[in-house]
Amino acid sequence: MTRVLVVHHDLDLGGQEADSLRRFGYQVTECSGPTHNVCPVLAGRPCDLAERADVLVYDVWASGDAEGARKLIENIRDIHPDTPVVLTSPGLGLSWEESAGPHKVTELLGQPTGARLHEAIQAAIGTGIA
Repeated sequence: MTRVLVVHHDLDLGGQEADSLRRFGYQVTECSGPTHNVCPVLAGRPCDLAERADVLVYDVWASGDAEGARKLIENIRDIHPDTPVVLTSPGLGLSWEESAGPHKVTELLGQPTGARLHEAIQAAIGTGIA
């Protein structure tokens, strides 16, 4: 069973994403990110929750602002380089997301439905069901 860490600044929306992924058979752990917790990743340290995940699903606003989000994603890619990241954004993408290289993320723009999250996760981990 694929283990997913869902990091979302909005507890309700994060819970909806987690529930959707559980219906697709994923084992899901939730984190509200640095807006509600002390985040080791922002301090450049490994995250215990990320260590136990096969894939990370981050809300682009998980840190509360665009610059903090960029630092958060860059740090998570540096600290956990072998763990795929799906970056969800309800609107337009930002200018700093990378689709290749060491800071690569799989972008999911728009409504993160269960089916769309599942597709993005599969693409991120390399099974590419899309």
